[in-house]
Amino acid sequence: MGGTGDTTPLAELLDERQHLIDVARWMLGAGPTAEEAVTETYRRWYGLTDDERAGISDPRVWLTKSTGTICLARLSAPGRELPGPGEVDAGIEPDPDLSEEVSDVLLSALGSLSPAERAAFVLNDVFAMPPRTVADIVGRSPHECAELAESARRSLRADLAHPTSSHQHDRIVRAVREACVLNDARHLVSLLSRHAVAFFDGGGKIRALTRPVHGDQHVARALLTLLAPRPRTVLHLQAANGRTAIVVRHHDQVAAVISFDITDQRVTHVWAVLNPDKLRGWNRPHPPADGHGAVRHV
Repeated sequence: MGGTGDTTPLAELLDERQHLIDVARWMLGAGPTAEEAVTETYRRWYGLTDDERAGISDPRVWLTKSTGTICLARLSAPGRELPGPGEVDAGIEPDPDLSEEVSDVLLSALGSLSPAERAAFVLNDVFAMPPRTVADIVGRSPHECAELAESARRSLRADLAHPTSSHQHDRIVRAVREACVLNDARHLVSLLSRHAVAFFDGGGKIRALTRPVHGDQHVARALLTLLAPRPRTVLHLQAANGRTAIVVRHHDQVAAVISFDITDQRVTHVWAVLNPDKLRGWNRPHPPADGHGAVRHV
């Protein structure tokens, strides 16, 4: 695709287009606006000269950056409003795969972010794009984009939080821990919302999952794999940001802090912090006497 004489397998071309649509829908929501952004991306591609296209070493990266830039411009347009959950233009059928991957609750919460925060979060956390690519799209430095993504995570946690009593929250997290310790997949799945979403923040310092995991079965499998029993690895229950969380210690060092959002007696969101930099406070020689810690979540 990089030159006039190149031919690319059809399946690869279709996968490429679907990738661009996924990026656009995460950033703009469901409906024709995302499709229009992808159409504009290809229009720009074919607006290049043959020599310019031949000089692009990775067309998929170029197309993704173009789609992200177009979406960010539309998000930043004066008076721009993202569609609410379930709101799509007449005659446009919602994509079932998108519906499974982007829950109404999460999509609605994304709509509360600033355009730059939304772009940084989606490109970094959902599509795991390199920091330099994210920076090029957002028009900020990699450090600024990292701060925007962190701000988005904090906002999402606040928006996705639901009133659940401390007693109920504690009871369900204890049950999740027990299911993980016993490697009881069936019990764990029963504790999760069907549309549960799990985020894993490795911060590029540990080989964690780079994209969110969706659905009760997939989230359960990811947690059980992550927390598989190993020598000198222990799952504790401890307070993080005022709520019971699972704190994983390996060789007496905190290796992960896993927090949960719970609604209607089911876990809706899992936030696993694996980034060693964010866990430094948990690994101080003299932790607080009350055992309550704070962690910046994904």
